[in-house]
Amino acid sequence: MSDAHSAQDWKVWFAENGARLRLIARQWTRSDADADDVLQEAFIRFWKNQRHLPGNPNALVVTSIRRSALDLYRSTDRRSHREQKVFADSDTMTWFEPEADPRLQALTDSLPQLPNEQREVVVLKIWGDLTFDEIGEQLSISPNTAASRWRYAMEALRKLISARTYV
Repeated sequence: MSDAHSAQDWKVWFAENGARLRLIARQWTRSDADADDVLQEAFIRFWKNQRHLPGNPNALVVTSIRRSALDLYRSTDRRSHREQKVFADSDTMTWFEPEADPRLQALTDSLPQLPNEQREVVVLKIWGDLTFDEIGEQLSISPNTAASRWRYAMEALRKLISARTYV
């Protein structure tokens, strides 16, 4: 089909060939949803870059489907590897440089035990070097709430660290 054909002609062509093209896409993808995404990406790629080429568009669309499926597979595979690496590294994450001071080790072990809301404030206050006003803006809470979470976190850390260092 050439550029001279209207958008309506493409809708008719896609209605006639879409199911067959989706089956082709499904052969190169992991799920029906991925097949739909690949088919859409391939058709858009074809429409933007190759529709002006002469001849039957089926071969070009199938090639675009295959390329889109490979692109999706590669990006999903890369993302999966990155996420697995981050997950594996998170077990060994340390908050401080390893030192001989048992209090720092106790703090490192105690920080993950805080509730998420308190830990967020501690991290933003210490490592982010933010004020309570700025923390409140970041977390969509009032500065007073940020300050109280800080106080509760400090009290909880004192108790947790005392329990660890004097045992």
